[in-house]
Amino acid sequence: MNRTAPRPPALVRLALGLTTLAAIPAAAMQAAPHDPPLTIDTHVDIPFAYMREPRFDVGRDTPLKVDLGKMERGGLDAAFFVIWVPQGPLTPAGYARAVEQAGQKYDGIGRMLMQYPDRIRLAATPEQLVANRQAGLLSATIEIENAYSLGHDLRRLDAAFDRGARSVGLVHVGNNDLCSSSLPDTEHGEPAMNSQGDAGMSAFGRAVVQRANRLGMLVDISHASDRCVRDALAVSAAPIIASHSGARAVLDHPRNLPDELLRAIATKGGVVQAVAFKEFLKRDPGREAAEKKLQDAVAKANGDAKYDSDRDDYLPAMAQGMAAIQQQYPLPTLDDYVKQIRHMVQVAGIDHVGIASDFDGGGGITGWNDAGETRNLTAALRHAGFSDADIAKLWGGNLLRVWREVERHAQP
Repeated sequence: MNRTAPRPPALVRLALGLTTLAAIPAAAMQAAPHDPPLTIDTHVDIPFAYMREPRFDVGRDTPLKVDLGKMERGGLDAAFFVIWVPQGPLTPAGYARAVEQAGQKYDGIGRMLMQYPDRIRLAATPEQLVANRQAGLLSATIEIENAYSLGHDLRRLDAAFDRGARSVGLVHVGNNDLCSSSLPDTEHGEPAMNSQGDAGMSAFGRAVVQRANRLGMLVDISHASDRCVRDALAVSAAPIIASHSGARAVLDHPRNLPDELLRAIATKGGVVQAVAFKEFLKRDPGREAAEKKLQDAVAKANGDAKYDSDRDDYLPAMAQGMAAIQQQYPLPTLDDYVKQIRHMVQVAGIDHVGIASDFDGGGGITGWNDAGETRNLTAALRHAGFSDADIAKLWGGNLLRVWREVERHAQP
């Protein structure tokens, strides 16, 4: 990875009844509703070279699934842009590397906000997000994914808050120093989720949750093990969220939440953001194998020892290969996604479910495969029988309610 460029000094100031898709008329899929809901996508990934390379300048047309033009055309009002780092060793060198990588992504988001203030603004509060929408502006909120990037230093949570982060995702793939993951690294000896060795949340993880409560920061349990989710529910004084998760009863995948935890999050007043990610909606081992083969081939042709999503995903060979895979192994559809949303609403209640794409992190389905197709999802929900009031809750109303409640627990 390239080292981050010097941080612009202004950045700190900135931080203050299912219907099939085919049955939906084409005009309804593309036309804006008369009273469109405020639309918030709570999980959008960004590459490490975000806003540093011309191809990732989101004020222009880009190969990314989310750029400003796609948000504007599709009617996506706000996105939680993600500070993700891969899980590494729990050592001083590992922590230092994670802190450096996170800095690159904060800087990229800062550059976007400084270069395009007439199109997108930071939303560090629910009120700012609503005001941006009223002013005809897009909103960017910042979310940490994998609090490994705190470098096992609680003070860095305050620093992240000062840079605009308003949600902290505790863990990613592989256990970290906060809690166990829904996808632990069992190949290298980490205990399986729900096994006797699954430790759940650590003392440091509890401290992070408690400090997030005092800051008024959302606590996000997507990617956490079942035991860590239960621990977070017990430790947090405020409602918690799952920024991008599915329902295990609909598809049995470790990243999806069992009904018991869907209900528990709702009982505490939280919200689970249903995610449009292929592997959590449809089991397709043929596609998984074909994608892995393509990734290995593209990396090898590019002279790389192994596949790297930031480096390889946007190469022409990858685009061509993925198009061929799509012909043979189609992505899940809006029908599949709405089916999962419906189940989550039936279990947790309409006030406790939201929407997330995981765009540019593997998310995307037929009908909602980039931000430019956002209105398709609104149309699909309406044709599936959800009322306009319910759709407004799913698209952002529930998330904003929880965010405001989290702010009420803050202790300045």
